[in-house]
Amino acid sequence: MPVGELFLSAFLQVLFDRLASRELLQLALQDDVLSELEKWGTRWSYIDALLIDAEEKQLTNRAVKMWLDDLQDLAYDVEDILDEFDTHALELKIMADRHPSIGCVRNIIPDCFSSLSPHAIKFKVSMKSKIKDINSQFEDLYEAKDNLGLTTAISGGSSTAAYRRLADTCVPTEPGVYGRDDDKARILEMVLRDEPSNAKFHVITIAGMGGIGKTTLTREVYNDKEVKDFNPKVWVSVSEDFDVQRISKAILESIKLSPCCLTDLNPIQLTMSEQLRDKKFFLVLDDVWSEGDINNNWESLKSPFMVGAPGSKIVVTTRDRRVASTMGNDECYNLELLSDHDCWAIFKKHAFQGKDVDPDGISDFVREKVVEKCKGLPLAARALGGFLRSE
Repeated sequence: MPVGELFLSAFLQVLFDRLASRELLQLALQDDVLSELEKWGTRWSYIDALLIDAEEKQLTNRAVKMWLDDLQDLAYDVEDILDEFDTHALELKIMADRHPSIGCVRNIIPDCFSSLSPHAIKFKVSMKSKIKDINSQFEDLYEAKDNLGLTTAISGGSSTAAYRRLADTCVPTEPGVYGRDDDKARILEMVLRDEPSNAKFHVITIAGMGGIGKTTLTREVYNDKEVKDFNPKVWVSVSEDFDVQRISKAILESIKLSPCCLTDLNPIQLTMSEQLRDKKFFLVLDDVWSEGDINNNWESLKSPFMVGAPGSKIVVTTRDRRVASTMGNDECYNLELLSDHDCWAIFKKHAFQGKDVDPDGISDFVREKVVEKCKGLPLAARALGGFLRSE
């Protein structure tokens, strides 16, 4: 995937997750703009689907290159508005702390301040105007796709579409991981802990927003020498489509390290049960979404795991805490954002690799701007570094 499209796609993912945050939605509801912000998430997803085709066509079509530039400018404008919401929310919480007698619940944005104070009223009017302008730009960009001949990866059959959907594997992609030593130690402790239990397996969920490094961290745990006593060890990428037959077949093929010719779920799961019986297994289900009927699908998928040996572990990575509660919620580890220091380290590695440049000589102002754009997400730091390295 070209680094420019990777950076923009990663940046859009940051915006997706910020738009879905509880604090933002609560404040937007009080400011009467909730429906508009919910539409933004849908519009971004439509435009994000066009990125692959646009990245290829910009090489021969200057108008497409201008479209991508406009899209990036719009993304920055949306980010600025979200930053304004964050600042406004902080101001309201400070006001609530200073006036506890009003009776607003601590740590929740109070209706009394957001609706009555002159500052809040002025903010609401300003936001509505800015959101209206953003919506107009959204519509212009999306309508322009037909004139530019842009199509989604699915409908257009882009040559790089398969690469975009490439699943993550257990094979390390980075020689080193920054800022996750403590997280790795804690998750390893969960995986290796042997607690008396009637359950044959224990589910550990690693939750966090897209791009925060859940898969990278889980890969570090999976390949650690401390988990060598688990047998078999299995890694399966799930993503949006929680297809029980596909996942079961992938697990079976990973255990046997050979193709599975079975075509029905029943024989696949019977064979899985035979392979797992009385064995202490370690299974990773990477990137599980909450789309569809995940509750019934999980009940169906986990049935062969019941024959494993006590102490078996299943690690699930997900963006959605609802997945954790559905799949057992034995333990949920919430992965936090990286520090500015670690984001800068990742950025330096990818931006200056093979370049005759001393990154330590870069000004503090530039460094602050870079880590500000990363928002604590290693994916954003890596994508931004790769994007700038190519320039």
